[in-house]
Amino acid sequence: MGSAQQKPGLAVVTGASSGIGFELAKIAASKGYDLIIAADEEEINDAAAELRRMGANVDAIVTDLSTIEGVDRLAEDIEADGRSVDLLLANAGRGLGKGFLDQDFAEARRVIDTNVVGTVYLIQQIGNQMRARGSGKILITGSIAGFIPGSYQAVYNGSKAFLNSFSFALRNELQDTGVTVTCLMPGPTETRFFERADMLDTDVGQAEKDDPADVAKVGFDAMMDGEGDVVAGWKNKFQAAMANVTPASMLAAKHAKMAAPGTAKN
Repeated sequence: MGSAQQKPGLAVVTGASSGIGFELAKIAASKGYDLIIAADEEEINDAAAELRRMGANVDAIVTDLSTIEGVDRLAEDIEADGRSVDLLLANAGRGLGKGFLDQDFAEARRVIDTNVVGTVYLIQQIGNQMRARGSGKILITGSIAGFIPGSYQAVYNGSKAFLNSFSFALRNELQDTGVTVTCLMPGPTETRFFERADMLDTDVGQAEKDDPADVAKVGFDAMMDGEGDVVAGWKNKFQAAMANVTPASMLAAKHAKMAAPGTAKN
C-alpha cells in the first residue's frame, strides 16, 4: 500500500493585503504552501483572489490585529484549518508621521498595539504550538528604523526597535527546539506605508524606495535558511552599520531632516 499523499505546508501571513506582506504571501504560494492571510482591511480579499489565480489555496480573514480579540479571531481561523503552522510571517505593521505631541493618541496607540502587542501575542500562540512539535519558522518584519531615534516617527521607530530586540531574544530562547526566528529589517520600501502614515509631504516619503518584491525575497530566503536577521539592500546595510557608531542625538537630528512635515523636495 502506498503512503498517503502529504498535504502542503501551511503559511500564515499578516499584513498581507499589499506591500511586503503580499509579496511574502506570493513567494510562499510559489513554494507550494497553503495560505492563511490576514489584514484589517477588505483589500485582503483582493489579495486572496490574486493568489488563487496563481493556483494557491488561500483563506483570507479581515480582522483588527491591533486587538487581542482580532488576533484571537485569526487564531480561531488557524485552528479551524486543523493543521500545524509551518511558517508564521508576522508582517502586520502601521506607521504614523508628525511630531509625537501633535499626534492623536488613539492613532499612536494603534501603532503600538498593531506593531508590538498584536504581533507578540500572535507569536506566543503560534510559537508555543511550534515548540511543542519541535518545528516551525517565524519571520518578524522589523526595520532599520529600529536602530534610529525617529524624530517625527517616534512611536513607529520605537515599536520597530522593540521588534528587532524581541526577535533576537526569542531566537535565543528557542535555540535547539527546532523553531527558528528571523528578523527582516527593510529600509523605506515602495508600499502604501507613507501614504497611510500621512508622510507624503516628507523627504523620505518622496524619495526613491526599495521594491517590496525584492525585500520580501531577501526575508523569505533568510527565514528558510534559518538566519537570525537580514537587512534588505546595501544602502540599508550601510545605514544600519553607521547607526551603531553614531551618537543618538545625531541620528535623531538626521532623521528629522527627512521625516519632518514639509521636508519633501519639490
